[in-house]
Amino acid sequence: MRKPRRSAEEFSLSFLDVICCGFGAIILLLMITKIAEPLVLEESTRDLRGQIAALQEELYRLRGESVVLNRDLTARREQLSESLEAVARLEGDLSAVKGQYRASSTDADVNSRLVGQLESARQRLTDEMKRLLGAQGRRRNDAIGGIPVDSEYVIFIIDTSGSMFNYAWPRAQREMINILDLYPRVKGVQVMSDEGEYMFSSYRGQWIPDTPARRRAIVSRFATWNPYSNSSPVEGIVQAIRTFHEPGRRISLYVLGDEFTGSSIAQVIDVVDRINSESGGERLVRIHAVGFPTQFARPDNLQVTGIRFASLMRDLAWRNGGTFVGLNDYR
Repeated sequence: MRKPRRSAEEFSLSFLDVICCGFGAIILLLMITKIAEPLVLEESTRDLRGQIAALQEELYRLRGESVVLNRDLTARREQLSESLEAVARLEGDLSAVKGQYRASSTDADVNSRLVGQLESARQRLTDEMKRLLGAQGRRRNDAIGGIPVDSEYVIFIIDTSGSMFNYAWPRAQREMINILDLYPRVKGVQVMSDEGEYMFSSYRGQWIPDTPARRRAIVSRFATWNPYSNSSPVEGIVQAIRTFHEPGRRISLYVLGDEFTGSSIAQVIDVVDRINSESGGERLVRIHAVGFPTQFARPDNLQVTGIRFASLMRDLAWRNGGTFVGLNDYR
């Protein structure tokens, strides 16, 4: 029996060992060279995600600032539009004022000529009256603008309610000055609210001396005088008559107001008739009134108190020898 050759078997085993070792070396090299690549890729991905997040955050911030800037721009444009409109209105007002000034200058010239003509006419009338009436002739005129001004004492009854004080007060002050100007000199003056409260408590129940300084004090105090008022002149009228009437005194009451909130006009008229009449039917004091149309600036259903004031004071003035003047504007 032949023995196999050992040389061939040994050669084959060694060849396989070499081949396996070679493959193992190659695999080991691949593992050594590729082991760092996943870490590098993971870090690269993480860095890119961080940059994307930062950029998105910056984008959101810029968008927010853009919204705020656009809002501010819109507001600025609206302010500019309003300013331009205001400028246009002011230019229109300026043109209107210039036109009024030119018109008033023309009116002043016309009034100056009319004053001259009236002065000349009055002179001619005076000469004619002297010729007709004689040297001792005299014509007495105790009325100005339909208001008798023959009184020696003047009392103001002022409605100090909110509607008067807030809307008609400057006009009421001017009307008081106008009324005082009708009486260059009287023996006494008094100012009371429609509730009967005195403007100057130190002169309660007394006459205020008629001096230029006292007149200025009355007008100055009037600007801020605002006692409580129930928008009814009855209490002030009654207290004025009962406190200040004396036989032989010629007194005029001037009621300045805009509404009557009392329950009955007829009852007020009866009360005043009872306390302001002498046995012979003569009135103790004259009662005048000036009505301010503040209530007529309101809706029709809220004007009733203004209408009632006009009705009351017109009747009281007519019954008590006075005059009712209804203004067409409270400003």
